[in-house]
Amino acid sequence: MEENNDNTFKSVGSYKGKSRGFGKNVFVSFLSGIVGASLVVGTCFGIPEIKEKMIGEQNKEKEDVKQTTTQVNATAVSLTEYSDTAIGVAAKVLPSIVGIEIEYSVNSIFGKSTGSATGSGIIISEDGYILTNNHVVNSASSNSYYQVSTAGAIKVKLYNDETVYDAKIIGTDDQTDLAVIKIDKTGLTPAEFGNSDNVVVGEFAMAIGNPLGLATSATCGIISAVNRDITTSDNKKYTVIQTDAAINSGNSGGALVNSKGQVIGINTLKLSGDGVEGIGFAIPISSTTDISKQLIDHSKVIRPYVGIEGMGINKETAERYKLVEGVYIKVVEDFGAAQKAGIKAGDVITEFDGKEVKTVEEITELKNKHNIGDTIKIKIFRNGEYKDIELILGEQP
Repeated sequence: MEENNDNTFKSVGSYKGKSRGFGKNVFVSFLSGIVGASLVVGTCFGIPEIKEKMIGEQNKEKEDVKQTTTQVNATAVSLTEYSDTAIGVAAKVLPSIVGIEIEYSVNSIFGKSTGSATGSGIIISEDGYILTNNHVVNSASSNSYYQVSTAGAIKVKLYNDETVYDAKIIGTDDQTDLAVIKIDKTGLTPAEFGNSDNVVVGEFAMAIGNPLGLATSATCGIISAVNRDITTSDNKKYTVIQTDAAINSGNSGGALVNSKGQVIGINTLKLSGDGVEGIGFAIPISSTTDISKQLIDHSKVIRPYVGIEGMGINKETAERYKLVEGVYIKVVEDFGAAQKAGIKAGDVITEFDGKEVKTVEEITELKNKHNIGDTIKIKIFRNGEYKDIELILGEQP
């Protein structure tokens, strides 16, 4: 994927087409400093008390150097332990990571061609279910110059296995950028999942995947940040783990693991641009468990649904249009839960499920804590008056 000069978040699938005078001044200053220091030392050594004091300080400096050397040696020992940890983690996790290659067709103003994309995946069951990113296996897109089809073929390569396996898509979810695919093979080694809620800044992190088609590659670093809220170039919002372990094109869908060899995240995004290095992001694994189960059971994620399109309005906007702060409803979808509850375009939702709301994202977050069929209490502002409404959550189409 091409990079531009702006710092942008990019998914890390790898795509490729198959179409037909300063030195002198410093030196002088430095030399003058040496001469000056020599003159002072030479003068001081002529005075017994100062000479005695300076010899004592020199001995202290030697002792400090000795202690520093001891500390450095201790650090070297810990680096050996670090190396042993990395070796153990890689040995445990590598059999659970796969390389993925997708073939697709491209129709452009120059004619038809074929292309391929590479990514990574995590084995989640011994009978062939693999968790990966939605954008790895479902990269259909189009604009006025080209149209990229959905995956025509998905190929999977296992660790230490030269066989290339055909895979089929079980389910995808664009909202969380997760997907599950399956190959016809048993006896696989599922990855062990850790608790990403317990991840702390500074702890060991290893990224394992298929960057640039280089299968079973491992890179090490630390956890740089947790609960990092980011918005991608296509306006999708994620709460992610940040790491400085190298993540490159093709790492998408691979594993971010801790020192116990437990998967704590799915490598998904990187920040790219001039002067940017070592900023990658992973979806916390604890947030994927229910998603992957639903993808296997239903081929999609079943979510509660309100059926509105809206926008947050701040105090200034509210005063200008004689409204109140909250979420202004622009569209009420036909036959949706909101329409059935009596919500109308032009209403302002000020409370949802007993909580004040000022953005659509806040409503979505509160809504997703409930199940389909749950009754939600909502307060709206309409025609200068507040009104309480009960809404029964539907199923997202």
